[in-house]
Amino acid sequence: MSASNGANPSPHADTANVSLPHDRDRIDALQSALMEAVERAGYPKPSRFAIKLAFEEALMNAFHHGHQGMDDDLEVRVEYEVDPSIVIIRVEDQGPGFNPDKVPDPTLDENLALPSGRGIMLMRAYMTEVAHNASGNRVELRYVRPED
Repeated sequence: MSASNGANPSPHADTANVSLPHDRDRIDALQSALMEAVERAGYPKPSRFAIKLAFEEALMNAFHHGHQGMDDDLEVRVEYEVDPSIVIIRVEDQGPGFNPDKVPDPTLDENLALPSGRGIMLMRAYMTEVAHNASGNRVELRYVRPED
């Protein structure tokens, strides 16, 4: 099945499903594996940049905001699926969640000094689709490969 409509990746997609500790080496290793899969699938350099940036922002939000005030040993669940037409990334923290619609727009003058909202803005700018679950502790990023 083709995923060009943004539905689902093919059954031959590169996939991962891991619990990730807040450990720089493990984070870097998973990011490298994701980006190698994206490169193998033939995504151009601008697409690879977009996917990498959105993945970094999703992880940072999960560890720093999702687990804020909680045990440092909590892990984040990461799943990804990469095929030549779509990349799907899911990042889920163990925190209480949040309402993404309540995050202030960081581009408005009154919010320029606020430290929140930039990660969500970047994910939305670079990905085809960004969706959160009802509790707000899981984000799904979809990147549909642009037509050549």
